[in-house]
Amino acid sequence: MDKNNIRDFAIIAHIDHGKSTLVDRFLEITKTISKEKLIEQFLDQNPISRERGITIKLAPVRMRYDFGGVSYLLNLIDTPGHVDFSYEVSRTLAACEGAILLVDATQGVQAQTVAHYFAAKKQNVTILPVVNKIDAPNAQVTSVTQELIDVFQFQKEEILSISAKTGEGVENLLQHAIKKFPPPQGSSASALRCLIFDAAYDEYRGVIAYVKIIDGSLAKGEHVQFFQNHSQAYITEVGYFSPYLRPCDRLERGEIGYVITGVKDIRMVRVGDTIMHVGETAAPLPGYMVPKPMVFLGVFPQNTDDFVHLKESLSKLSLNDTSFSFALEYSSYLGSGYRVGFLGLLHAEIVKERLKREFGLELFFTMPSVLYEKKHDGTMTEPYMLLRVYVPSLYVGAVMSFCQTQKGALMEAQYHQTHAVLSYEIPYSRFIRGLSAHLKSVSSGYASVDYELIDHRKADVVTLEIHVNNNPVDVLSEFVYRDEAFTLARQKVSKLKEALPRQQFRQIIQGVVDGVIVSREDLSPFRKDVTEKLYGGDRTRKDKLLDKQKKGKKRLLQSSKVLLSQEALLATMKIS
Repeated sequence: MDKNNIRDFAIIAHIDHGKSTLVDRFLEITKTISKEKLIEQFLDQNPISRERGITIKLAPVRMRYDFGGVSYLLNLIDTPGHVDFSYEVSRTLAACEGAILLVDATQGVQAQTVAHYFAAKKQNVTILPVVNKIDAPNAQVTSVTQELIDVFQFQKEEILSISAKTGEGVENLLQHAIKKFPPPQGSSASALRCLIFDAAYDEYRGVIAYVKIIDGSLAKGEHVQFFQNHSQAYITEVGYFSPYLRPCDRLERGEIGYVITGVKDIRMVRVGDTIMHVGETAAPLPGYMVPKPMVFLGVFPQNTDDFVHLKESLSKLSLNDTSFSFALEYSSYLGSGYRVGFLGLLHAEIVKERLKREFGLELFFTMPSVLYEKKHDGTMTEPYMLLRVYVPSLYVGAVMSFCQTQKGALMEAQYHQTHAVLSYEIPYSRFIRGLSAHLKSVSSGYASVDYELIDHRKADVVTLEIHVNNNPVDVLSEFVYRDEAFTLARQKVSKLKEALPRQQFRQIIQGVVDGVIVSREDLSPFRKDVTEKLYGGDRTRKDKLLDKQKKGKKRLLQSSKVLLSQEALLATMKIS
């Protein structure tokens, strides 16, 4: 294949703006997948992704298309749209020369539209702006086109309008992409340099590395080395995505495909690493920054016998998703488990669902938390983020008022024709406590957000604990702001009282802030009349039975453990 006839490009957009539907139309037009086999969201093979209607994992595919008497090889990568998976997008863009920036004609420019645009500009990727869903009854093609011009300074004539659902304008878009996107750079005669932009794990064949050949070529049987860890291996198979794995003899410069070496440890094949031929010298590729977990949850098996199974399940899952981390954690209440770090709340939900479905585990999940740092002088610091809120002009006041109550500091406000972009520096802990949902509420569902971690700052926090019968429930302990501690303690104690089942003994629920009890609720026990069948005799006979019952309840209270269901834990966690 002539290098000038190869195009490597991605589709980037805010969540639910039609990326996967557009991919379906491309697969149909290029006859990569026959029409009778083509189903919606074809590249989203994960059942959770299909159920939620969102892309959670990048997905490459090779297509062939004849245009102007020339046969073109098109390597397309579909990307996620949610902010939690921005790392997937950045990896994708590093393997592409072009990107289709897709914008919903009914919603206009949103948070991730802007974030992905600047990520593409940072990678020097050529951008093709496209307005999608022009067939929708409430489509505002003219105003959204003007918004693209105002926000990104595109020229009106370069903005295309399509309907990925009906196919209107899609083939024209594909032809424009071929004309606008440059062919891959690099040299076929140079030493091999191969970028690993993703990886998956196959239980039988080992690690499958998703690669972009920057220089040289790669074939089966060749002896290669990985730059970062200096490990070596022989190539057992190379191929491309059709979108299924399709073996071939060789991958040439500019092509996107996969490489199998038989390596069983995915840690030996790092995303962002450079593959080279053994004995050749070449400068390594820049690679990627390793993503840092932002949200942490405790994960504990409901059945203690499943602890080893949980460990194996997390290890297997991490082979296909290297962006989450886990470490041993012990709870005096739940026993042994793991502290798992995620990129965000949606990422946490996806992993939780996979653990349940793919491995059949019944688990307890503790409340999400951020990572606080304790300095040498005893002060605590917390992560701060730069939050960008994209909101219609009508709701700017409501959004500003809410962000001020969340300890946010307004840094910048940009006003456009129909909307505004508000930038706040705000504690990241606010985000995991429902900030996004509240912003949706105050803006009637129109606000969208994007964020990035900036630094750690001093936090005036105290420890809030929940005790039941003087026993701390450590999974409900957390750091909270000092000025909110008393209110949260009362709310959590009250909510736990509603959620706890009654027992044969009294349950005393207390909220403790830095060792001081600030709230209390009592849950009365079941009543049983032990004298019901007592007939005759004097008062002392009745008193003896009541005294015996009292001592029995005392022993029961001392030996019994309060049972907390996942529902009770969740009810209390939602207060936070």
